Amino acid sequence: MKRLIVFDLDGTLAESKSALDGEMAKLLSDLLDVAKVAIISGGDLPQFQKQVVGYLPKTERLDNLLLLPTCGTKFFRYNGGWHKLYSEDLSDEQKKRIISELEKAVRASGFEPQETWGERIEDRGSQITYSALGQEAPLDAKKTWDPDFSKRQKIKEVLDRTLSDFSVRLGGTTSIDVTLPGIDKAYGIRKLRDVLKIPIAEMLFVGDALFPGGNDYPAREAGVDCVQVRDPEETKRVIETLVICLR
Repeated sequence: MKRLIVFDLDGTLAESKSALDGEMAKLLSDLLDVAKVAIISGGDLPQFQKQVVGYLPKTERLDNLLLLPTCGTKFFRYNGGWHKLYSEDLSDEQKKRIISELEKAVRASGFEPQETWGERIEDRGSQITYSALGQEAPLDAKKTWDPDFSKRQKIKEVLDRTLSDFSVRLGGTTSIDVTLPGIDKAYGIRKLRDVLKIPIAEMLFVGDALFPGGNDYPAREAGVDCVQVRDPEETKRVIETLVICLR
C-alpha cells in the first residue's frame, strides 16, 4: 500500500509555469483525503504557491501536503502556514562560479535564442536555474524550442565537465537546474522518508522526466516506484486510479 504520492510539478501536475486547472485541483484535493502528497520541482516556494496552493481548498487536509521546492533542496510543511524545515543554500562564491560556467556553456553550444522573455539565469538560493527563453517566456515558444531535450543535453555535457562537483539536471521545458552535489530529488525523497517515517517502498513518484539526465531521474535512483507520464492529462488518470485504490 502506498502512503505517500510524490509529484513533479511542471509537465506533470500543470503546464510549465501554469496554474492547476480545476479538474487537477479537485483530484489533488481528493488524493489528500486518502494519502500524504509531496511535490518536488525546480521552482521556488512562491511558484508552488502561485501554481498549486492557491487553487486547493484551505482545509485541515493541507497538513497532508509537503512542498519541496528547487528540486528538493528546500522542504516546507503546513501547520497553520508554511514552515521551512531546511534549505541547502549555495554560497555566494558557488553561485558566481555556476553562473559564469552556465554563460560560457550556452555561448559555446551555439543555442542562444534570438528572442527571450525575462530573466534567463535565476538565483533561487539553493539552486541556480537557467531558462533558455527567460522566466516569462510563453508556453508555445517553450514547447517548440527544445522538445527532444537535445539542445540542453549538449549544454549539460559541457557543464558536467566544468561543474563536475555540482548536480546538473534538465528541468521543465527549457531549463537547467544546478544544485549542491547530491542535493536533488533523491535527497528530497530520503528527507521525506526521515521526516514522515514512511519507507521508500511505501512511496510512489509521478513525473514526466524520469529518463537519465532528467530532473526526475534521481527519484528513480532513490529506489521509489515510479510512473512516467506524458503530460498533466495523463497524471489526472493516474490520480483517479490512486484515489479509487486508496479509499
